Amino acid sequence: MHEKEKDEKKQQSEQLPEKKKYNIIEKIDSLSEKLGISKERRTLLGIKDTDDPNVKELYLKEGEWKEDEPWFAIEDNNEKKAYAFIPAEAFSQIIDTLRHAQQENFNLKLEKTIWQNIPADFEDVWVVAMEEIRKYAQQNNPDQPVSIDLDKLVKKIKKEHPNLFINIRDFMPPQMNQLQDNHD
Repeated sequence: MHEKEKDEKKQQSEQLPEKKKYNIIEKIDSLSEKLGISKERRTLLGIKDTDDPNVKELYLKEGEWKEDEPWFAIEDNNEKKAYAFIPAEAFSQIIDTLRHAQQENFNLKLEKTIWQNIPADFEDVWVVAMEEIRKYAQQNNPDQPVSIDLDKLVKKIKKEHPNLFINIRDFMPPQMNQLQDNHD
């Protein structure tokens, strides 16, 4: 029985690298699919060590050397990691797309925050908010993305420019205002 357990563990340890290799190939297949590249059209490279520790050798494992599509690579001695090589132009487009999506997301969050504070004129509040954000960015590192608490920003604008927002108390009967004052 003891020998049988040893044999099972040995078989499991021998299968482990193959399983890791399979998982990394699955990840590459999944990424290829997301990019619209079929398994048959995918370029898979191997990365081999050389005698020089500063030099690695790439070789074609599957597919063809296509200059306009990403190449996927797996190190021969470390099959836990996969790499993707893409043309610089494609990388630049990805960065631009991510920046655009980040800007859209920021704009939507700012818009939501402004509307939650009941603006009298949304456009005026937007202009003031963008000016405050520009000032903040210039005071800090202008090359870094701006990280700002939009709730605090809009509350600051509301405090400094109350005329840009509707005050609900102006529409409430006087007795309701008294109740609200007592509650605050």
